[in-house]
Amino acid sequence: MTRIRGIGKRMDRLKRLTEEVRRLAVEELPLGEMSDAELEERIERMISERSESKYLSIARRAEAVAAVISSIRGFGILDILLSDEKITEIMVNSHDVIFIEREGTTYRTDIRFESRDQLEDVIQRIVGRAGREVNQANPIVDARLPDGSRVNVVLPPISLNGPVLTIRKFSDEPFTVDRLIELGSLTEEAAEKLEMLVRAKYNIFISGGTNSGKTTFLNALAGFIPKDERIVLIEDSAELRLNGIENLIRMETRNANSSGAGLVTMRQLIRASLRMRPERIIVGEVRGEEALDMLQAMNTGHDGSLSTGHANSTQDMLSRLETMVFMGTSSLPQEAVRRQIASAIDIMIHLSRLRDHSRRVISITEVAGYRRGEIQLNPLFVFEEDPGRSTGERVSGRLKRTKNSLLHENKLKLYGVSGTI
Repeated sequence: MTRIRGIGKRMDRLKRLTEEVRRLAVEELPLGEMSDAELEERIERMISERSESKYLSIARRAEAVAAVISSIRGFGILDILLSDEKITEIMVNSHDVIFIEREGTTYRTDIRFESRDQLEDVIQRIVGRAGREVNQANPIVDARLPDGSRVNVVLPPISLNGPVLTIRKFSDEPFTVDRLIELGSLTEEAAEKLEMLVRAKYNIFISGGTNSGKTTFLNALAGFIPKDERIVLIEDSAELRLNGIENLIRMETRNANSSGAGLVTMRQLIRASLRMRPERIIVGEVRGEEALDMLQAMNTGHDGSLSTGHANSTQDMLSRLETMVFMGTSSLPQEAVRRQIASAIDIMIHLSRLRDHSRRVISITEVAGYRRGEIQLNPLFVFEEDPGRSTGERVSGRLKRTKNSLLHENKLKLYGVSGTI
């Protein structure tokens, strides 16, 4: 928190110099014709010329150069927050109210945009680079930064406090299962079994609440996919990074433009993927009627598919999937929908962010089938808290193997994966 306050004070001291140089650069330099290196050189020269009468350390001079370039080609004050690797979430509630999540704790910073117009300029820069459009006619937009970080924008009149910008940052290095084990989110035994399930092409669905780590976990789990397979990856806003897979097709939805044209939905992309001869289909997150198409894809030979969804428990996720299917069609009876879900999904993994802000795998459950009107579940791993060591602020516990065996081992044999689960 002290570091964030220090950033704000340094910005105040350099504000006049950087604003003067920025204004002159915009007015005098051919910015569209200059490379980044050329622009940096000219900005350095301009700052040096205007700070000769005052002592300016090398560090402060570099900071001033970065601030000017950021205001011209970057994202303004957000660049300072984006460069801090320990910050995982940036929440701009208005031009003068900015919160961050740093190492699992949320703080209000003393950093602020100079005006609402300046915030709107940065938002348009972010959205424009992502090939999206945001305005009063289309006031809610999801996009991404060049580094893959997820961006959500809400403009007035939907947002009553002015433009709202939320950025979910992603590490330069994708999380691996080994890293999740180090953090205590997963055990080595569970990771070993999950690797077997992925290699044997079990259809796996990851559920969890907001900020529980679903995307991170999906990315780590995808690391077990054999590198020679053909994968189709479908997302609302591209976030996942599948390393080492050469035969990879990535597709992203698109919002309609201001005239209402150009809309490309998740449902359309899933249907299109079926004609691309995929060996696996990965759907970043299921939110609505596309659930029906995803389940049908899993049921028509596309084993090994992966996806995520928002829910508070495994049972809740199954109920939400039912609801989402009915959003896509009202002609199917409930029994048919439940049979479809039970037939399509093999394994459910539920994640949660606990009271100490740690992200844990709470359960790994086999979808055992459909019987007597209900989807049958077979818990394989369950998180158990240690009441003797846990406190109100710290959770102590472990993901433990149940006594239940995997009921459906046919895919392990079919794809030649040895071992038992």
